[in-house]
Amino acid sequence: MAKSNRHTFWQYRRENPSSKVGDPPPDGQPGFNSGVMLLDLEAMRHSELYNSLLEPKLLSHLADKYHFHGHLGDQDFFTMVGMEYPSLFHVLDCSWNRQLCTWWRDHGYADVFHLYFSCEKLIKIYHGNCNTVIPED
Repeated sequence: MAKSNRHTFWQYRRENPSSKVGDPPPDGQPGFNSGVMLLDLEAMRHSELYNSLLEPKLLSHLADKYHFHGHLGDQDFFTMVGMEYPSLFHVLDCSWNRQLCTWWRDHGYADVFHLYFSCEKLIKIYHGNCNTVIPED
């Protein structure tokens, strides 16, 4: 899942210690990885809320609120919007985008890495981020 969002939202988390922003599943809001997404384009086109979020002024307000400085395009957009409006999203379980990268385990998050990385489900799609090897099973 999105361990990097724990890092990205560090300032917001420090100012809002009871927030679930950046926390691991199942109860947290870890953010999104756009490696696998299903988009209901018809619903998106007809959602006044969603379309209002495409306005730069509203996005700027969210970025300021969450102290968000992204660099991953669509993934950052969906993550930031999802923090504020989780009802706009249906989250797929870990089996649909099983990320294999362990970079964050070795870069400051060893104590919580397993909370984001573990997935006890039957894997449907592997995500070989960080140049990891996709298992052959």
